Amino acid sequence: MYIPNYFKVTNADEIWDFVQKNSFGTIVTSEQGKPIATHLPLGLNKKGDDYYITGHIAYGNPQWRTFESCEDVLVMFQGPHAYVSSSWYSHENVPTWNYQAVHVYGKATILERDELIEELTGMLEKYEGNRDNPVLWDKLSPELLENQLKGIVGFKIKVEEIQAAYKLSQNRNETDFINIIDKLQNEGNPNSKQMAELMEKRLKNHK
Repeated sequence: MYIPNYFKVTNADEIWDFVQKNSFGTIVTSEQGKPIATHLPLGLNKKGDDYYITGHIAYGNPQWRTFESCEDVLVMFQGPHAYVSSSWYSHENVPTWNYQAVHVYGKATILERDELIEELTGMLEKYEGNRDNPVLWDKLSPELLENQLKGIVGFKIKVEEIQAAYKLSQNRNETDFINIIDKLQNEGNPNSKQMAELMEKRLKNHK
């Protein structure tokens, strides 16, 4: 991923926090030279000093068969993004787009049954644990679980390289930066509002 120095993020804790909060990612591999992708909810686990992206894919999805033959798997995570009009600047310029994105590269392997159950249990706890009537692993019938396990393939990707870009108008002067926040807040667009909140938080943290 091309990342100008203004927008490069290198703090590992910040990046992993972003991945946890934006965990619906895109996995990209190739088959006979053709890129293929699947959009999936993904988990993040640490074992020792190593980080792993984990998840599961439908057995009928042929992409999982490419995991172990690919030298590198690319996983992409994206946060809020928003159009920025150059009419919001105090000088002539061109429009742009603000965004947050993380690319993770690594080697994928297929999970054993026990590892897959651990991955599924953790995912249910993450997304169901705070609900009034949580659907957790130990609350589901063994028959249902066994049937579902037959229809999916679990995987883990050992993280070998991370690229992170937060393009939040860091290259603009403070007057333009504040005006961009104000304009985004009033766009009436959920993504624009989220971007404005991110930029506002950045402004407070750097004062």
